[in-house]
Amino acid sequence: MSALAWWYLVVNVVVALVLIADKAAARAGTRRVPEKTLHLLALAGGWPASALVQRLVRHKTRKRGFQVVFWLCATVHCAAVYSAYLWLHPKA
Repeated sequence: MSALAWWYLVVNVVVALVLIADKAAARAGTRRVPEKTLHLLALAGGWPASALVQRLVRHKTRKRGFQVVFWLCATVHCAAVYSAYLWLHPKA
């Protein structure tokens, strides 16, 4: 497996675990994971797992402000990956 594939695997597992831990903290009324951290993990490539786990555990799905920034992060990540691909594979 390539280094990039490993990166995506690791960041998506991490973001899933962090979201589950944040949901547990929300229920317990203890210290939460900052939204900035969740957004940075999404921007780093963890947005697919984040989107899935948000729906599965019903966490952060009703916070409109969070969702707007989250999907902006996902869009920026995809645009950056696409731009990198085009730069690395020019159409001679």
